[in-house]
Amino acid sequence: MTYKQDRSGAVPMKDSGARTAQKLDAVPALDRGLRVLLEFSTREAELSAPELARRTGIPRTTTFRLLQTLESLGFLVRGNAEHTFRLGAAVLRLGFEAMNGLELTDFGQPILDRLRDRTGLGTHLLIREGRDVVFIARARSLDPLQISTKVQVGSRLPAHATVHGLVLMGDLTSSDLFKLYPSILLERFSDDTPATVGDLYARIKAAAIRGYAVSEAWLEADVSVVSAPVRAHGGRVVAAVSAAVPGPRLAADVSVLTSQVCAAALELSSYLNYRPSPVDPAAAQGHALR
Repeated sequence: MTYKQDRSGAVPMKDSGARTAQKLDAVPALDRGLRVLLEFSTREAELSAPELARRTGIPRTTTFRLLQTLESLGFLVRGNAEHTFRLGAAVLRLGFEAMNGLELTDFGQPILDRLRDRTGLGTHLLIREGRDVVFIARARSLDPLQISTKVQVGSRLPAHATVHGLVLMGDLTSSDLFKLYPSILLERFSDDTPATVGDLYARIKAAAIRGYAVSEAWLEADVSVVSAPVRAHGGRVVAAVSAAVPGPRLAADVSVLTSQVCAAALELSSYLNYRPSPVDPAAAQGHALR
């Protein structure tokens, strides 16, 4: 038996009503304030009160009062544009030391394990550091006969020569890419390696439109790969989920595998507060098997 205290004393409540009690105990102002803060991202660093009201569905007068409160506490400051706000330094204090231990790999490892169990393939989680992709987590195939890839956690590969790189550079502009690769010609590792920055950019954009990337023995002669982007709040690409297929060629119909990899990437993205748009190709792939 649980109890809810009110002015008249302790009132017994049935355990089955605990969920209802949680709703009654929710703090609407806190909920609304956090929803406002979550609308800001690296791509949309400054937002106005009317725009925030439209996105959150909170009345304009309430939104304005929330913004004033958040500004007074240092969580928001005035933006460069007129009547806009941006995140303030106080947001940095919301690091929550307990949350610092929840690294990307903590969320990602169980997802990699489930993807491995569904596909029977070795799976990986990668990030990009400059012109390299770095493997930060993996789930080995349980099939002892399957050829294991040579990469380990911490292994680095050239981003431009892998489909992981195509996925991880998916939100770079042409200007960003030419800054990253000042030399127009790129080092070749196989006939499939992009020869120029222009060729690389075209492949990156094609993968971004498709929502995933596929390679057949690009870098290793006996390994093919399907890779999909992991996005954080605001849509920024922060990681990639992949499945490694033994052999130089993929099956004629790889739609099931690509859907599974995209679904895993989308699941991890959801932990990072990413909300896909209805036309997001990765979301469409990810939901194909559901």
